[in-house]
Amino acid sequence: MTSSSALASGHIGLNVTDLGRSLPFYAGTLGFEVIGEGKEDGRRFAFLGRDGTLVLTLWQQAESAFEATRAGLHHLAFEAASIDEVRAAEARLKGLGVDFVHDGVVAHREGAASGGIFFHDPDGTRLEIYAPSGAEESPAPSAAAPTCGFF
Repeated sequence: MTSSSALASGHIGLNVTDLGRSLPFYAGTLGFEVIGEGKEDGRRFAFLGRDGTLVLTLWQQAESAFEATRAGLHHLAFEAASIDEVRAAEARLKGLGVDFVHDGVVAHREGAASGGIFFHDPDGTRLEIYAPSGAEESPAPSAAAPTCGFF
């Protein structure tokens, strides 16, 4: 790699406690397509994506739920094309009884155009669906810290 090379995000890998519970959440609820599944030494895994491109891998090898106080992943954010898509996802997730951090769409910070929804997956992993604009009229839960910060 040269100094002028730029890295881009590839895919994200998440450890889960129960693939049978997490796969329907990410594939069915969040709309990812299952690209592949497998089993290795009694542990299951799944590859999920959009339009054939890998976005997320789920690895059934965690023994306990997500812990916000441990080093590692803080949260995982998915970008939607519009704030209307964010609101549609919110309605779908609320209908399924998903645990939300904030009520409704919130701005990323006071006066920001970008914003979204913040919630937890079945293992308590912190997730966000946001749009780069459209949240101008939405509240910011904290004036001092970014909305995606301490939750």
